Amino acid sequence: MPSSCMAPTTSLAGGHLARQKAKQAKALVLCAALVALALYALAAGSYDLGLSDILAVLAGNRQGPGAVVVTGIRLPRILAAIAGGFGLAVSGVLTQSLLSNPLASPFTLGISHGAAFGAACGIVFLGAGAFSGNALATSSAEFARIGGVFTMSLCAFAGAVGTTALVTGLALVKRLGPQAIILCGVALSSLFTAGTILIQFYADELQLAAIVFWSFGDVSRARGAQIIVMGLAAAVTGGFCLYARQDLNALLAGDDVAKSVGVNTKLLRLVGMGLAALCSGVVVAVCGVIAFLGLLAPHIARRFVGCDHGPLAIHAGLWGALLLLGADTAGRLLAGTGALPVGVLTSFMGAPLFLFLLLRGGSRT
Repeated sequence: MPSSCMAPTTSLAGGHLARQKAKQAKALVLCAALVALALYALAAGSYDLGLSDILAVLAGNRQGPGAVVVTGIRLPRILAAIAGGFGLAVSGVLTQSLLSNPLASPFTLGISHGAAFGAACGIVFLGAGAFSGNALATSSAEFARIGGVFTMSLCAFAGAVGTTALVTGLALVKRLGPQAIILCGVALSSLFTAGTILIQFYADELQLAAIVFWSFGDVSRARGAQIIVMGLAAAVTGGFCLYARQDLNALLAGDDVAKSVGVNTKLLRLVGMGLAALCSGVVVAVCGVIAFLGLLAPHIARRFVGCDHGPLAIHAGLWGALLLLGADTAGRLLAGTGALPVGVLTSFMGAPLFLFLLLRGGSRT
């Protein structure tokens, strides 16, 4: 973790209160920016809408093509981007804190690739998510017939949990250091990527199209129950960060210090990593593999609010939602048809931003 996060600091009550108010103000700014971006995403596109048109649709007017564009196309992908970005970000906060590793995230630890492998198995062997390209099964009847999001999420969760168990188990049994944990995640990512390719080799055309389409990373396919599941997973994971904030803060000073103040570090890691695996697995099952977001958003948030896991979880989640929604909006406007995968844009956006943070922050990151 950043060196400034390794031990708590004391301050006068007045200074502490001022910092808390500053963090709240920053959270409000992020919320306002997210609302503004969501409104822009609703308005902009191949079919432009005015603010009055959008407000009329949101108020209940379901007449005309504008209502179809807002409620049937743009609003679901906006909600999916917010829920998915928030979930990946808080999962990144948990994995970085619980493993005491600034490079830990669902993507770098192989959790996302494990979830992708599990979801691919669900598509091929259980018939979950049987769709091709943009011809996505979105009706409730079709989802009920093929198992839909619940079956795929369960398979993705199994893959994510298996990867998490391997990484944390090796780290605890072999006492791996931060660098070795990341290398273990890289190895598992390669293994699960190879397994996914092998499944694709034996899949039929429809299954192959389904695997390839969502493995790019895209939020446009999410509808109804999928968005609700992602939102619940993100809310539970973020709620755990808030509930266990003091234990997570104590863990920053090391296991020995945390145990001395009564923290059950094994239970904390078990529950925390399980929730991170659940949340990232659900997001991957619905949106595909989205790189860098769970790694980048917590680091950006720490620059603004420090390492207290209460405000850190909230700010990181908001940054994750803002980044994913911005990437999806940019990809939709650049492509014109909404076909540019958001996972590509998060990689293009995340790599230089993360390098900038590393070069600017030096040893603090």
